[in-house]
Amino acid sequence: MNLLLQRECCVCEVMQTLDISQTRASRNLNILYEAGLLTLKRDGLWSFYSIDRGGPRGSLALVVEAVQKGLHGKATARRDILRLKNASRVGPGCGQRTKNRKSTGGTSCC
Repeated sequence: MNLLLQRECCVCEVMQTLDISQTRASRNLNILYEAGLLTLKRDGLWSFYSIDRGGPRGSLALVVEAVQKGLHGKATARRDILRLKNASRVGPGCGQRTKNRKSTGGTSCC
């Protein structure tokens, strides 16, 4: 949640930032998505997750706010944000991909 409070992320960026496997990153992002906390946008084989701030459940905004407050000032959360800045959108078996996703054609990730 800390990473997604910063910006939209693909599975690869979560993997790199938290130093976890693709399976673990995907599984945990999917749990948050199924709980209604995240939105999912697909671009080919890429999956991009972000906080669902406009969801139909009014309590979601309260959950997101509680997470933000809980993470505020935490050293681990700050380190993760710094590591996210260096994460790139690649994963195991995936080719390099530029930031302009539409111009790269068939390269896939996660």
